[in-house]
Amino acid sequence: MSHPVTCTIDLADGRGKQAGELKLPRGTGDGDTVAIPIVTVGNGDGPTVLVSAGTHGDEYEGQVAVLRLVAEIEPAQVSGRIIAIPVISTEASRANSRFWPSGANFNRSFPGRLDGPPDEVLAHFFTTVLFPQVEMIIEMHSGGNGALIVPCSHMCAVDDPVQRKAMLEGMEAWNTDVHFLYTPGDNFFPTIAQEQGKTIVTTELGGGGRVPAAMHELAWCGLTNVLRHFGVLEGEPVTRASLGLPPARIYDARGADELITTLGSGLLDQVRAPASGLLEGLVEPGEPVEQGQPIARIWAPDGPTRPPVEVPASRTGLLLGLRAIPVVEEGKGIAFVGEPITREALLAEVGA
Repeated sequence: MSHPVTCTIDLADGRGKQAGELKLPRGTGDGDTVAIPIVTVGNGDGPTVLVSAGTHGDEYEGQVAVLRLVAEIEPAQVSGRIIAIPVISTEASRANSRFWPSGANFNRSFPGRLDGPPDEVLAHFFTTVLFPQVEMIIEMHSGGNGALIVPCSHMCAVDDPVQRKAMLEGMEAWNTDVHFLYTPGDNFFPTIAQEQGKTIVTTELGGGGRVPAAMHELAWCGLTNVLRHFGVLEGEPVTRASLGLPPARIYDARGADELITTLGSGLLDQVRAPASGLLEGLVEPGEPVEQGQPIARIWAPDGPTRPPVEVPASRTGLLLGLRAIPVVEEGKGIAFVGEPITREALLAEVGA
């Protein structure tokens, strides 16, 4: 049975550079489709790596980096194959929106289904057609318009010791100062990929509505270095030691798992707003905090004489992310904190 999502290039052909589109039916019954650009760059023997960005339309750091990759990388530089989808959620990207026009959050659409809405049909294509063709995945995110997150690569703490070690080493190859651990919900893109045994590296490259030049450079240098680490792009990968940098710090944010799974809003759900109003941050992402320490306060425009409501840190560690938009609603996620963990402790959890 053919898949309703069609590809205008031959995904089985691992040679040369091909540029085309995934055509996703809108489900309107009139044959109208959404075009999603896809590029493959292949040459000889080696791994196949899927590189994707724009799962959320307003996260542009990865989109620009992957567009640059497919423009600049030539087959002679590759051993194996790169399958690149620079902007998955094309209409959301054009609209500067996290969500599809339907309101769908593509990162919550997995594993997808053939008889579902368009976002789930596309997720089914990823799950059943793209993922089985690759060994590694680089999936690039940031905080988008709504959150400022410490620039980092991060990972899910999978149970398989070999897979966990491979993902840890891939995450570290981004060479960011900070990494953190998270566990996604059952319907997340990374969950389905890692269940198929893939080595998946994900990122949170800042956010807050503007992309500084330094963040574009971090996205580019990290992406190309991880591809070198995977052995698909020519050149030796650099390490923090070779760059004269101290070891990266790893933080455990898995304490937010239950809230993420239940509320489905994202990592910021670890700390939720105790009141509605205007958020004033008291601590910047990347700064250490103590449990109970006020990290923000919320002012009430409709009660200007009332004192603000303080928002305490949920744990001792590093403030990893904070809501970027001051307007907040009671009960909505606004921040998350990670506790320090060593790479040795992370591997020892599964006997790696």
